[in-house]
Order: sequence, then structure tokens, then C-alpha cells
Amino acid sequence: MLSLSDKIEPDLPFLRRFARALAGSQERGDGVVALTLEALIANPDNLQHSGNLRASLYRTLLRLWKTHENASGPGIADPADLTAGAAHTLEAVSPRPRQTFLLTSVEGFSLEDAAYILDTDLPDILRLLDDASHQIAAQIATDVLIIEDEPLVAMDLESIVTSLGHRVTGMARTHAEAVAAVEKHRPGLVLADIQLADGSSGLQAVNEILQSKALPVIFITAFPERLLTGTRPEPVFLITKPFRVDAVKAILSQVLFFGSRSKTGAARV
Repeated sequence: MLSLSDKIEPDLPFLRRFARALAGSQERGDGVVALTLEALIANPDNLQHSGNLRASLYRTLLRLWKTHENASGPGIADPADLTAGAAHTLEAVSPRPRQTFLLTSVEGFSLEDAAYILDTDLPDILRLLDDASHQIAAQIATDVLIIEDEPLVAMDLESIVTSLGHRVTGMARTHAEAVAAVEKHRPGLVLADIQLADGSSGLQAVNEILQSKALPVIFITAFPERLLTGTRPEPVFLITKPFRVDAVKAILSQVLFFGSRSKTGAARV
């Protein structure tokens, strides 16, 4: 039977990363992790009676953090997985939305797990993520090209994008229109449907664009199983239709926050 230390050891590097991002330094972050481990040793039932060991670790840490936050002050470190620019951006986001964004976008927790860790409910988590999205967008607002052949879907996407403070500088319905739109005004982000009005492929249009310009791209499709086959190349950021407004906002913020310019990766909703 595994000991408590054996059970939590695989999660400790990630717990330290999260704690350092909260505390603003390695020393303070590691300090709150040490307090967490001491609390769990004193009362291991906090983990043993939980169905989600990793989520319970983070929940315990955040409960302890609340008691020390006023004394130590909030901060944001530059953990290895965050660029300096990303860390600086997140520093300006208020504490609860920042914690929610870190839990879901950096640590990879589900919305339900984040609600458990933060001792709240799903509607509050959605509100906190929306708040984080707006605060991040206020700092890194960008121009967005929408490649979508369904007018109502395009309008919905435009509404979501502009509600966050970004600017829609182009709307394209075909491969040719998409390429021309980028030549006319280079965007900071592309939202692209896979199947376009003239039967052309949004994936092919984006691949052509990326040959000469490095841009973050979020693909939107009703048939993700046709794309996520395990073969390369695959879409990087993928949202399925019908999409949820909160999901689109979360992915937009995640892509811009990390400043993704890579053609490989994964973030799916």
C-alpha cells in the first residue's frame, strides 16, 4: 500500500509551480507548499476521503493560502511554464479570477474540479473565468480575423470577440477571402471554421497563411473526430460546434495569454 508521500509525490512539482505563481516567489511558494504538506501529515483524512487526490492537494493549499495572503500579499512568479510576458499579464488579474485561470488553463483542471478546489459552484467558476478573460483581454487586446461561412455563427463569434475588447478586422467565407484578408490587414489571432462556403478547407487556408506569417489559430468545427485522428499535422486549438460562449472566451484568453505562435499543441473544448 502506498504511503501518503508516495501518493502525492508525482503532483508536487505542479503544486509548487501553482504556489509560486500565487505567492510571487519561489521561497514564498515553496513555503506554502510546506505548510500544505504539514497540514496533510497532521490530518491525512483530508486526502484519504477524497475521490480526487490532486484536486484535494490544491484545495488544501488554497485554504492555507487564504490565511496567509493578507500578510504576505498576492503576487505572480515566473514559473518555468510561463513566459515573462505571460507572468506580467497575469500579475494584473485580480486574485480569484487569476486562481481560476491558473487552475483551468495552466494546471489543466476541469471546471468542476476548479469549483471544488476553490470551494464554490460551477456558475461562480464560469463568472470568474469570464472576469479573467476580460482582464487579460484588457491588457492584450488584438485584431481578429474570423473565417466562417455561416453568417449567424460568424455574428456570434464577432459578438464574443468584441465583448472581450478585441477587434474584428476581417470576415472571410472562403479560402481566397481568408488569404486576401490577412494580406490586407495582418491579425493577431485567427478563428477558422474547417468547412467553408465554396467547399474549400479552412485548414488549408490557414496552412497557406502560416507559410509566411506566424499567427495563433483557433479552429472551429462540428466534426472534431475527422481532425483529431492522431496523425500529424493536427489543429492546435480546437472548439467544437455547437460551442459554448464561455468555452470560446476561455480558449481566446488562453491562446493570447501564452502568446502561442506554434503549429503544434493542444487545447480543446
